[in-house]
Amino acid sequence: MPELTRRRALGAAAALAAATGAQALTTTSASASASATVPAAGHHHDGPEPFDEVYRGRRIEGRAGGGGHHHGAGYGVFVDGMELHVMQNADGSWISVVSHYDPVATPRAAARAAVVELQGAPLVPLD
Repeated sequence: MPELTRRRALGAAAALAAATGAQALTTTSASASASATVPAAGHHHDGPEPFDEVYRGRRIEGRAGGGGHHHGAGYGVFVDGMELHVMQNADGSWISVVSHYDPVATPRAAARAAVVELQGAPLVPLD
């Protein structure tokens, strides 16, 4: 049997620490992905909730399948019946063509931010 040296003891300790850390990461990752796949009660996992409201005197709507462009992942947002181009970022935040540099949490918030930014001006179509 080889003699126990400081180098071998440190090597064994490092291997044990690496194995323990890898197991902890795997366990944490598995539990996080399992909880992410289970939708919370009352929430739909297939997209944002539809909305239809009047905000600051402007009618804003959001619904699945309404948008004609792929950036909104099949979700359309409208201000006074005109489509507001929205896009979902990789981190889950949303931006619009009107407030492009101010990401928000939901398409409803993007529509509200656009209404504030427009200051009463009509939304002009992008063609």
